[in-house]
Amino acid sequence: MTSSLCVSAVALAVATGWALPAAAQAAGDAAVLRELAQMRAQMTQMAQRIDTLEGQLAAAQARADAASAAAAAATSAAANATAVASAAAAVPAPSVTAKPDTQIAWDGGPKLVGKDGWSFKPRGRLQLDVAGVDAPKGIVPGKSLGVATEFRRAYIGFDGTMPGGFGYRIEVDLANSAVDLTDIYLTWKANTDLTLTVGQHKPFFGMEDLQSDLFLSFLERAAFTNAFGFERRVGASATYNRGALLVQGGVFSDNSKDLIDSNNSFSLDGRVVFMPKLAGGTLHLGGSAHYRQFNDLTHVGSYSVRPFSHATDLRLVNTGNVMAVSGERVLGAELAYVRGRFHAAAESSWLTAKRDGLANPTFNGGYAEAGLLLTDDTTAYKGGVFDRIRPKTPLGRGGIGAVQVNARYDWLDLSDAGIVGGRQQIAGLSALWIPTDNVRFIVNYGHIWLKDAALPAGADRTYSADSLGMRAQFDF
Repeated sequence: MTSSLCVSAVALAVATGWALPAAAQAAGDAAVLRELAQMRAQMTQMAQRIDTLEGQLAAAQARADAASAAAAAATSAAANATAVASAAAAVPAPSVTAKPDTQIAWDGGPKLVGKDGWSFKPRGRLQLDVAGVDAPKGIVPGKSLGVATEFRRAYIGFDGTMPGGFGYRIEVDLANSAVDLTDIYLTWKANTDLTLTVGQHKPFFGMEDLQSDLFLSFLERAAFTNAFGFERRVGASATYNRGALLVQGGVFSDNSKDLIDSNNSFSLDGRVVFMPKLAGGTLHLGGSAHYRQFNDLTHVGSYSVRPFSHATDLRLVNTGNVMAVSGERVLGAELAYVRGRFHAAAESSWLTAKRDGLANPTFNGGYAEAGLLLTDDTTAYKGGVFDRIRPKTPLGRGGIGAVQVNARYDWLDLSDAGIVGGRQQIAGLSALWIPTDNVRFIVNYGHIWLKDAALPAGADRTYSADSLGMRAQFDF
């Protein structure tokens, strides 16, 4: 556009110059040339100005186009956003997921917890023992007290809670291909202090008998608990526990496997424990009383015990049949102290067998024990009995678990009122390794002194024996 304007202007100027008269041209050449030069300069300035204006116009047009495109894009984005918002509004908002009716927790095994107080948990335990007794030869011809292996206990069952403060437990022992009912009961927690129980459970004979066999410091309980026939029985009981006071009592019939038509025996059983804090630990003072009437049940009294091991059925102390027993009276005393890694415990029990028309013998047994955890763990005591030791640093979590050593003196005297069942004394040592809460290994040794033994070694009724046993156990 600029070049065409310049050519036109030059042509006009040339034409105009040629049209001037000759005389004027000659006289005024200098003036004309000056005017032409001025005109050319002006046209050059005009061309430059036109170029500048055209550049500004093009830039303005470009800005206008860009603004239009941006506006169009913004309009399109707004439309899209509106469409998306409309679509989102059309979709219902997700609801907050409600808690499931049943939750699964873990407490040594799966525990199902439902609404309104329902819960259910399978439970079980397995104890595998290897043990033996070394005694003089000739005790029983043809029989050996040597080494034996057995499943000492193999429990399986379940427990839980129900609405209204009720609880339940059903459990059986399947060891050695037999089925024995153990705990089968219903509980009701009347309030925070009082619990009522009905069904087959333990009748509060004493501290160690009420303690779970999972938490024993030796393979077996004290000799008197087995000799005196402490066992679970079917009945109804109440437990009151508030602060340092524990009171337990109940009325019982017999063990479920012995409940036949002619068995109308019953017992009254009670226990009281005082558990005050003392010198940074807990003192345990307890006592129990039991009265049993056999009624129509024909009961031939017999009191005996194995020699510090369940691996043999031989009873080195044994009253034999002490004639018909119409009833029994048992008194028990308990003493213990627990502080940190240390514990000490002692119990004694006296059983009097009532015999019509005959002297009533009183037999006695008991034990005294002390133990210490070698690791930085705490002896567990709860509700009037020793409880589960939980290692602070279990195996697999930076530690080796808990290690405990124990020493015990155990005695049982089954001679009185003309009955000579013998006297047994045991000095025992044990070591426990508890790698995790639910696994335990035990090894224990006992030296046994026997006097007036029911089974003589040849002609000798006073002799000694040794027992060694090991156990591997787990529970859930």
